[in-house]
Amino acid sequence: MQLRSLLLGTTSALAWLGASARLLTVPTTPFTETGGTYDLAQLTHIVVDSRYADEVDHNSQTWIPPTLQQFAETFQEDLKSVLGLTVQLAKSTKRKPNAIFLTLGNNTDFKDVAGRPTSEGYSLKVDNRGLVITGASPLGAWWATRSIIQATAGDSTIAKGLGADAPGWGTRGAFLDAGRHYYPPDFLIEMCSYLSFFKQNTFHIHLSDNLYNNLDIYSHEQSMNLAAAFRLLTDDPAVAGLNRHGANESYTREQFDNIQSQCARRGVTVIPEIEAPGHALVIVQWKPELGLEDVSMLNISHPDTIPTMKTIWKTFLPWFHSKVVHIGADEYDSSLVSDYTHFVNEMNTFIRSESNGQKSMRIWGTFTPKEGANVSKSVSYQHWDVSADEPYYDYIMNGYNVLNSDDYMYLVGGWSGSFPQTLTQDKVFNGPYGEAYSPVTFDTKKKGDNPARNNPHVLGEIAAIWNDYGQNSTTVLQAYYSWRNALPALADKQWGGNITQDEYNSVFDTLHALIPGQNLDRKIPSKTDTILKYAFDDSSNTITDHSGNGYHGTIHGCKVSDSTLHLADGCYLETPLGSKGRDYTLSFRVKPTSSTPGTLFAGPDSMFVNGNGSITNATLISGGSAYSLNYTLPVQQWTDVSLMAHGNKTMLTVGNGKKATTMEFLAKIGVNGEYHVWAPIAVEAPLARIGEGFTGLMQNIVLKGTAS
Repeated sequence: MQLRSLLLGTTSALAWLGASARLLTVPTTPFTETGGTYDLAQLTHIVVDSRYADEVDHNSQTWIPPTLQQFAETFQEDLKSVLGLTVQLAKSTKRKPNAIFLTLGNNTDFKDVAGRPTSEGYSLKVDNRGLVITGASPLGAWWATRSIIQATAGDSTIAKGLGADAPGWGTRGAFLDAGRHYYPPDFLIEMCSYLSFFKQNTFHIHLSDNLYNNLDIYSHEQSMNLAAAFRLLTDDPAVAGLNRHGANESYTREQFDNIQSQCARRGVTVIPEIEAPGHALVIVQWKPELGLEDVSMLNISHPDTIPTMKTIWKTFLPWFHSKVVHIGADEYDSSLVSDYTHFVNEMNTFIRSESNGQKSMRIWGTFTPKEGANVSKSVSYQHWDVSADEPYYDYIMNGYNVLNSDDYMYLVGGWSGSFPQTLTQDKVFNGPYGEAYSPVTFDTKKKGDNPARNNPHVLGEIAAIWNDYGQNSTTVLQAYYSWRNALPALADKQWGGNITQDEYNSVFDTLHALIPGQNLDRKIPSKTDTILKYAFDDSSNTITDHSGNGYHGTIHGCKVSDSTLHLADGCYLETPLGSKGRDYTLSFRVKPTSSTPGTLFAGPDSMFVNGNGSITNATLISGGSAYSLNYTLPVQQWTDVSLMAHGNKTMLTVGNGKKATTMEFLAKIGVNGEYHVWAPIAVEAPLARIGEGFTGLMQNIVLKGTAS
């Protein structure tokens, strides 16, 4: 719930704006200044109240909540990585001079928008001796640390004063469709760091799905071969054959445990979703007898369907550390509402029993009570489409708790005829009624059909990215860029903040540069626009970087002569870099001496190859998908090449001293088996290795931080 506060007297970029009493952070932080500032450079310690060091937030959404001590350890790391401050950890029942004291207080003092106590609240005191954080729980104390880092704006000073804050709603965050597009574990963990910095506490991950089964044109055989995935991988014989993608596009238990624990470490709970009885083609591909005529839907009346789903959940429920799990239950046959209701209630009973009452269940809003869906009140709904339900009248008035994921904030990766690819600030600040969006905005056309802001049945809001058209529609990092500039603004509204659009734009770049635990922009520190420059002007195994940044390379088996790198027999040049995100220009001269396909550049997010498989076309590979040009580098001929990224576009310019030609890499997206569209694709520059499989010569490798 947004209280009001004040920041005065700081020389940082997050200076006082407007007439309200708050720190201009995201979300805004209630704070009344008392005069002057405190410089965090004076800090020597983070002191954890020894009485509460091992306490956890028992009211959080996860069963693996960090202790106050563990949150303090992460905060210590963040102060070092973001502000360059080295402080020691200590335990005591009292403050120390020049220290941040972390303690806990009465959690009933902090209220949500409905007036209920929330464990996510905190108070903050800044005075001559340092800072005191009093959390309603360790999680509340953690959110205070986010305010502190943001309020310094990178210059280490914060206004002296007092503040108290608490979120209006308990569920705040984002949803990602990993069923139709695989995302590596490290990316999901980095996204949790991003969410956490803006006090979002939920990352809903969709773990199974399929492309649209177009019954009008697909044969049964085509439907059964349609792209579908189940992303959890186990050797448990009970579900042998369910996952058909293997380790490269799945999460093992160890990996999923790590994702959940690393996210929890920053206050973010992963909510897992296994989709059924609709969007369940992957299950029917495993057990064909369980499908309806539309094989993307389970035949609930088949005697083996519910036992099969119970087997799946019995296998994977122990993997999940959240207090709520999601069974999907979206877009099912409208003539089978009774079967659907039986399925939902049976799975709810099973999940509660199997987890010894420790886990509740959530479903998408699909069928309503007036349609005969008499779902247990212990099941929460996640609304997404007002054509399917009217959340206030259908659910809230009937006593259900509802999470808002209305399609007003819905994104589809790559391309869509109906939905945008990027979340915009305008939707956040100038919502459907010309006012800021809020978690109670379910119906975007009829304001009067929404619940009151303080309605206790509104759980919060989550913004969704769906991948309706599959893996090749986007790269992994395009999901992040879809949210990058506006999701933090939405986080302010999910919390209950009141930042304006002008204020947000005045601080966003500064705040973004402070986000710890991630490098989703794939930034590379550089003294100038030239990040890397290899001239190959000596023949040692160390290749000098002439950019001045010291990114010297190491040769593995290759030769250098006449300012030329000779690549053959799998040799390569290793750099200390990984990837460069948008924008960039990677230029070089190259002379292939063989038509055999080989790697030009490789990195953790992408590869640039001279030929791919049976083709010789110049190709970028990212997220397991290949994007080829109708162009092949000429053999035994020098070519000047520039790989450029500008915004969401990636281009290649080639020339040989004559007129240069520029081409754009595009994703060819299949639309429901009916036609294809071409869409821009944004690929990071691969930099970790140069060569390794390519046979030929290279000169003058230069990386710049702009597209030119």
